[in-house]
Amino acid sequence: MSSIPKNELISLLRLQRIPNIGDVIAKKLLEKCGSASAIFEHKRSQLLQIDGIGSFTLKALYDTVYLEEATQEFQFIVENTIKCHFFKDEDYPTALKHCLDSPILLFSSGNINLSPRRIISVVGTRKITSYGQAFCEQFVEELAPLNPIIVSGFAYGVDIAIQKAALKYGLQTIGCLAHGLNQIYPKAHKRYVKDIEKNGGFYTEFWSSSHPERENFLKRNRIIAGLSEATIVIESAEKGGSLVTADIAHGYNRDVFAVPGRAGDKYSMGCNNLIKQQKAQILTSAADLVYLLGWKLDEPKQNNIQKQLFVDLDANEQAIYSLLQEQGKQLLDSIALACSLPIYQVSSTLLNMEMKGVVRPLPGKLFEAI
Repeated sequence: MSSIPKNELISLLRLQRIPNIGDVIAKKLLEKCGSASAIFEHKRSQLLQIDGIGSFTLKALYDTVYLEEATQEFQFIVENTIKCHFFKDEDYPTALKHCLDSPILLFSSGNINLSPRRIISVVGTRKITSYGQAFCEQFVEELAPLNPIIVSGFAYGVDIAIQKAALKYGLQTIGCLAHGLNQIYPKAHKRYVKDIEKNGGFYTEFWSSSHPERENFLKRNRIIAGLSEATIVIESAEKGGSLVTADIAHGYNRDVFAVPGRAGDKYSMGCNNLIKQQKAQILTSAADLVYLLGWKLDEPKQNNIQKQLFVDLDANEQAIYSLLQEQGKQLLDSIALACSLPIYQVSSTLLNMEMKGVVRPLPGKLFEAI
């Protein structure tokens, strides 16, 4: 369940429950007092010196009703073997620790393993189009050799599409919920829970008494953005929760990417605006993400790539390989021009060729044959 001692966990739950004490103020209290248990034993006069603590908040802090509620939630946690993660502990997501407003307590289920450091969040409209659906599938298929963790919100549309694609290609995926772990929303997605928990799982900051209300989804978005090094918006209308997530990620100084669409398309307007306003970098394929984040194949995988005398290359790969052999190092744009191929297709093809061990990327968007 948790390595947090019983009394301390109940005190943390109590602190989490008190109105007007958000995560920022809670962290100030913990810093001042040393532990959650110590907060409730501290002199009131000393707590009043903390910025954000007034007499109204102080009165609620000592109200025993929140102790009773915390004790009840503790029983739920024990009975259902819920994993609890305190923001100062090693098992708390590293990237999320760096966010000032991250939850002091996070609850999880499943088999989440954050040791691979490549974690990306993917969000988008609940009314996904065939264009968005196809992009999700191709994007995950291209990324699969790099074994990233895919984070999303387990909602309709882009969220479930990207998480289903992650399951299909054997990638770990994490769903961030806007309610407690005793329920699933939407109910239609209950059939995916076991598969996700086998290779990934779910995170939430909400108690068993919480329901999927609008304000909870907005709070949940900061966890999606905070868990990862980059947030990708695949499709979005002019307004929507995915844009909120992108804005939060931008505020956390994380990379934000958006998949462009045709001008005038309703569910591409949000992405196009992010790119136009320079709040997101354009993403046309997995190769763009790999290049801009500086990802490389892990050494064990590189060693496993067989340096065969004859590697199977399709027509486009063969054209690019021949060009690099004859002309030496080439820029991405130059390859596209010489081979009469669109840049997005060249990016994707080069990534496939890198997986096959026949080309390697160099600084400055250069590529060379191996």
